[in-house]
Amino acid sequence: MGDNTLTKKGSNGISRRGFLGGTGSIIGAVALSGHITPASAAAAEAAAGPITDGARVAALVIGTGYGGSVAALRLAQAGVDVQMVEMGMNWDTPGPDGKIFPKVTSPDYRSFWLRTRTKAPLSNFLGFPIDKDVPRYTGILDAEDFAGITVYQGRGVGGGSLVNGGMAVTPRRANFAAVLPSVNADEMYDTYYPRANTGLGVGTVDPAWFDTADCYQFSRVGRKHAQRSGFAWTFVPDVYDWDYMKREAAGTVTRSALAGEILYGNNHGKKSLVQTYLAQARATGRVTVSPLHKVTTVSPAAGGGYTVAIDQISTTGDTVATKTVTADRVFFAAGSVGTAKLLVKLKATGALANLNDEVGKGWGENGNVMCGRANHMWDPTGKLQSTIPCSGIDNWDAGGAFAEVAPLPTGIETYASFYLSITKNPHRAEFTWNAAAGRADLSWQTAWKQPSVSMARTIFDKINSREGTIYRTDLFGGNRIWHDTLTYHPLGGAVLDRATDNYGRLHGYTGLYVIDGALIPGNASVNPFVTITALAERNIEKIIATDLP
Repeated sequence: MGDNTLTKKGSNGISRRGFLGGTGSIIGAVALSGHITPASAAAAEAAAGPITDGARVAALVIGTGYGGSVAALRLAQAGVDVQMVEMGMNWDTPGPDGKIFPKVTSPDYRSFWLRTRTKAPLSNFLGFPIDKDVPRYTGILDAEDFAGITVYQGRGVGGGSLVNGGMAVTPRRANFAAVLPSVNADEMYDTYYPRANTGLGVGTVDPAWFDTADCYQFSRVGRKHAQRSGFAWTFVPDVYDWDYMKREAAGTVTRSALAGEILYGNNHGKKSLVQTYLAQARATGRVTVSPLHKVTTVSPAAGGGYTVAIDQISTTGDTVATKTVTADRVFFAAGSVGTAKLLVKLKATGALANLNDEVGKGWGENGNVMCGRANHMWDPTGKLQSTIPCSGIDNWDAGGAFAEVAPLPTGIETYASFYLSITKNPHRAEFTWNAAAGRADLSWQTAWKQPSVSMARTIFDKINSREGTIYRTDLFGGNRIWHDTLTYHPLGGAVLDRATDNYGRLHGYTGLYVIDGALIPGNASVNPFVTITALAERNIEKIIATDLP
């Protein structure tokens, strides 16, 4: 940022450089101390109601996930009024069981996005299918099917932060150049990763408690097996409230992580964006969130800015209203898939014909592949398992794989170790617009997962050989060892310094930005949301300093 940023001030008179530079510790301290609750932060917003037809807005943020939440907070702190539109629901109303979110083992109408049958990542247990019919509803987890792959995404205010395991991993610095080659690593590791970790409320499990907690027996078995085979094992940070989990184990608070809650939301303990960045953004009084609103097109407006068409939908997915608003600036933050699909549509239909040919390209699945191992009877993994992973096996340099030691929170002893691996899969797919079908297609091929399987095998073949154990074949249907047709970590589709400039400005248009996981070219080497958040912090700081009048 140039020296001119010192004279650019928000409505409160604080220089943007000074304000942004000092907010990292404040966000974490205030959000985590409970001074701003999601309920109190959203009170004024609820009174204001959703975005209105014909509105003129200074900044429109499409999506409420990591990148969008960072952008909204920082813009609001710089004195800009922000409207956020979110396709999913605002998850604030309990269901018939008195809880907002259901357990992993009890999926219901709240669990899946506009499906009539659940599609759990772990689809079988002991050889029996566990999916079931459910009413069509705007549920929290989208299992979006493309050719060759199913992409799991969070749906609701808070985006992916609602449904992930909260593993908040900063990549090893040595790997960063391969993740974002055009970004200055010194700036990221000195400024933006620390800011993101603070803002997200990242912490690490107490090692002494971990060594005795019944709920992490599965992880200790994973550690023992990894280390006996010569692999590096490491604690992994998370955004769960570890003190709360200790109280769960002691029986003094309502259980959440220890009650099988995670994949379809977590009722207590987990610090999603609703408790952190979004709470801070709403508390500024400058941010309004409109749930169940889906952007259908964006095009230049005759009088400047952009005309944005929005469908308001019901909880059954039906359009109940159409709205047209004008935005001075638009931030695409609908997630890797949502942003990429929308941009390729806008380019192909001529709404934004000047977008360059990199739009839609560079998409990857972070090398995700899952497997389970059948342990010996003398190696139980525990009936009580926390749904929050807290450790991993690192064979990235030698074998191209990092494996999360994941829970199987079934409530019974399984004698199974379960893993989600992230690998150096080199394959990249492209989104293209299918005009005849009226949808965006993805060119991913199932066979492209073979490198991921081979890399994961560098860990688990060796462990099985050392322990005299075998792979489980009853977890994914069809007598399969590997779940190689899914991803939890979609990345790319509007890659930084290709589809955009080096700060997320879309080529061809002034005032259009990408600020989410679509910027990262297919692989982050670890769980990606901390990198998405840190990159958004970097980019929005530059945008505020140089682009805002």
